[in-house]
Formats: sequence, C-alpha cells, structure tokens
Amino acid sequence: MMTKTKGLVLRSVKYGEGSLIVDMLTEKVGRVSFLVRLSKSQKGKMRKQYFMPLTLVDMDFDYRVKASLQRLRDIHIWLPLSSLALHPYKLSIGLFLAEFLCHATRDEHDNEALFQFVTFSMQWLDGVERDFSNFHLVFMMRLSRFIGFFPNVEQANEGGYFDLINGCFTDRIPDHAHFLIPEEAGKISLLLRLNYKTMHLCAMSRVERNRCTEVILEYYRLHVPGFPQLKSLDVLKTLFC
Repeated sequence: MMTKTKGLVLRSVKYGEGSLIVDMLTEKVGRVSFLVRLSKSQKGKMRKQYFMPLTLVDMDFDYRVKASLQRLRDIHIWLPLSSLALHPYKLSIGLFLAEFLCHATRDEHDNEALFQFVTFSMQWLDGVERDFSNFHLVFMMRLSRFIGFFPNVEQANEGGYFDLINGCFTDRIPDHAHFLIPEEAGKISLLLRLNYKTMHLCAMSRVERNRCTEVILEYYRLHVPGFPQLKSLDVLKTLFC
C-alpha cells in the first residue's frame, strides 16, 4: 500500500557498502524500519543528511505489513531543526531522547497523538534559548501517557511513597523493592505537574536531576519489556550544574 507520511528519524545503522537501516517514528503507521540505499550523487533522492537522528521528514513508501524492512520511494526534509545540531547541550539531550524513543516506542502502531507530541517537543527544544535543563525529564514522563502507563497522581500527597510497578502513589511501603521514598516521590509528583513552560520552576542540582533520570528510566524498564541501559546516558549526566 502506497503510504505518504511524516516521520522522525530515530536511528541509522550502516548496512553493507552504501546502505543504511533506518528506524523511524511515523505519523501514519507508527514505528517503521527502512533499508535505504544511499545516493552516490548529491542530486539523488536518498541523501545521507536525511537520515541523521531527529531529522523531521516527509516520505513516500510502499508499506508492506509483513515486511521487517520497508523501502522508501521518496523523502525530503519536512521541518528543519536549526539549533539542535549546533548547541552542544541540546544535541546531547536530543541524542539521548532519540535512543530513548528507539526503545520506548518500538511496539507503537498508528498512534498519531504520540507522533504529534514527540515532534512538537523536538520543535520546542529546537526553538528554546534557555531554562531547558529539565526538558528530558518532563518529556519522558509525559510520553508515558501516550504509551499507556502514565502514573496515577490522584493519591499523591506529601510524605507518600511512589510504587514504580503499579504507577501510583501510596501511603504505605509497597511489598516489593521498586518504590521511591517520600523525598524522591515528591520530586516525581512535581515533575508530573510541570510542562515545558513551567519546568524551570523545579530547581534541581545535577545530582538530583540525574537521579530523577535514573528513576524514570527504571520506570520504563518495568513497563516496557526489554528496555535496556542507554548508552547515551553517561553523556547526559555531565550536562548542566
């Protein structure tokens, strides 16, 4: 079936001589992997710069449901993200989130709301000039709503625990090891109430921010089968003060 859709490049891996395997999140059909034969000429359709992580593209391809690798017919830039590749902090956050999305969305199909959220978020990060040190935290927590395990905040209160397995706040210590003590649960409760415009109100040290990152990734590992340790996490941990 011929399909025209917008997409976000998540990962490109070299395959043989002159080819790439490219993982994308698309607006129409969710996660799709492509086998791409790069053009040898700068005038060709399949240029290497189209397949860099976080590139927003328009594309046409013949979608075959049972095929593990699809083949592109046409592709071009949909919206250029001008500052992500030039700003070292934004680039590090972006590459971390690209790797994160590669694993968090791998089973997603036909989820347009998810795609709209992700692409809006990348455009917001590209355009913002300051106060974005908590961006990845708010992004990861809000993404869980679209995947299906956004925490229940109705019982959140000061002094409560956060049950990572059941995704809820509780007054009692859970009967398993995957929970947060009240001090850390309070940070997560606050993050769940913030958006990109208000996230700067949550002042955190680098140690606190890194701990929140680890907690959120643990939450994903508990809810997404096979979610791995992320290679880009070490670089992310060095950012900001």
